[in-house]
Amino acid sequence: MPMHPHAKPNFRNLFWYPFKITLITALRTFPIFGKWFGKRLGMGYHNTTHPEFLDDGSKARASKNSQFNDISQQEFAPDRVTSDLFPTLWKPQTVQYPYERLEDMEPWLFVPGNYNGRIGVIWETCTACKLCVSACPNDCLHMTTELRVDVLDGADGEHGGLGAELEVGGYAAQLIPEVADNIDEFNHVTAHADTPDQWRFAEVLDLSGDTAMVRWNDSGMEQEIEQSELFVADDQIVSGRIDLGRCMFCGLCMEACGFTSFFMTNEYDGMSGFTRQDLWFDASRTRVLPSVHQEAVDAELAKRANKERDKRAKKAAKAKAAAEEGA
Repeated sequence: MPMHPHAKPNFRNLFWYPFKITLITALRTFPIFGKWFGKRLGMGYHNTTHPEFLDDGSKARASKNSQFNDISQQEFAPDRVTSDLFPTLWKPQTVQYPYERLEDMEPWLFVPGNYNGRIGVIWETCTACKLCVSACPNDCLHMTTELRVDVLDGADGEHGGLGAELEVGGYAAQLIPEVADNIDEFNHVTAHADTPDQWRFAEVLDLSGDTAMVRWNDSGMEQEIEQSELFVADDQIVSGRIDLGRCMFCGLCMEACGFTSFFMTNEYDGMSGFTRQDLWFDASRTRVLPSVHQEAVDAELAKRANKERDKRAKKAAKAKAAAEEGA
């Protein structure tokens, strides 16, 4: 998992910076020092800084009210910059969210708590049983289907070869190398963005030998490619949307899921927006990588693999019995 440079254990973070903060706070505790030094004791204390706007829309919203409150001229910090004994020595300041975030300004102070944050779903293991929809008291969940790679179709090792096979008229998927190489570094708690999609999808036009002729969905281009580079894709993999504007984060969807596909993450950034439409999260925004909850994915994979083995064993036994009767 990537680590912010200010969160790494080193001399600066473990000794010098805590010592500096403690010293400045102690000096501010006594008014006489505060009168002498005033804000000169700041020295970048708690990263007090001006907000940086993330997009042009935010700049436009701030400029409309600049005659009343010019945000660009203000200073903000993630917590109080004074002591409880003399709170008037320096007024409290706060983070200018969403333009500033605590994990970026003071990563050593940011520790995700054990709270119910944004809903996260491993859509690859969801079976569309809709128990979560039935359990949701606020009607937040809405299910549909989407083109995806099934967890069993892409399995390796002992479960390899138990998934579906490529067929003409079906769909195939290929890993996007630049995304696949960096996917393990993605942290959905602090990324505040959609989980990157590491797949590129195509329609299978023809199969011959070890190659396949496919038409890519994103470009419409046709290409002949090795079958070993392709995974089977299915357009009936369940997907959905979640209305976080109605969600009360009770976690009943997580408890009702019999396949451990639903999780309550520690991400706080998914519960705000300027319109109610901003709170409608598509599957790409709620998706959690299977590697994040690998134990739950492995359990579901084993369950599906055993079911497929039983199915193939019964089919083989039935075919054998039919052959014996014909003989």
